[in-house]
Amino acid sequence: MRRFITALVLIIGAAAGLSAQFRYGVIAGPTLSSLEFKQDLIGVKDTWGGTAGVQGELMFPGIGFGIDLGLIYNQLGAKVNLAEKKIWASQGYGDERLMLHYIQIPIHLRFKYTRLDGLEEKIAPLVFGGPDFMLLAGHSDCKAMKYAGGYLGLTAGGGVELWRNWQVTVSYTWGMTYAMKTRLLDDFSARNSHWAVRVAYFFK
Repeated sequence: MRRFITALVLIIGAAAGLSAQFRYGVIAGPTLSSLEFKQDLIGVKDTWGGTAGVQGELMFPGIGFGIDLGLIYNQLGAKVNLAEKKIWASQGYGDERLMLHYIQIPIHLRFKYTRLDGLEEKIAPLVFGGPDFMLLAGHSDCKAMKYAGGYLGLTAGGGVELWRNWQVTVSYTWGMTYAMKTRLLDDFSARNSHWAVRVAYFFK
């Protein structure tokens, strides 16, 4: 964590030296998430959640490239039918809704196309991608599972900027490390993956 914070400070410091333009705002929207288990033993259904937080955007003028950072609450999870296996059905488990609450720290490279002969003042397309550090803040009380303290995600997405202040984006995040494991079966872990639709408003 110390190395991560040091690297983040260096990135911001270097950008400031290049006269980068920084602004921040609020962001919110729905998520559609699932759990991808290492083995196909039980049924899994996607579930809806929500996300909200603050986001910063650091853009290098004239080239269209920049970095977005944030501190975002993210509600993820899925419905899993533990009753399909006797090992859990015998303990009274059924169709369980496993919800996981994360603090998401994205560090994404982004490109915003702004050479539109003045049209970019109203609309400008953008794409972004990069790692997400997901820190577990809470989870459902399902004792059949044990939960990792966090995981690493990889995000890719795109959207539009409207009237300079608003951004509407759609993204998909792949879980690169496991989010939970079962207590009774060895080598049966799951990764989070989710779609997110977000609306952001920037104050500057």
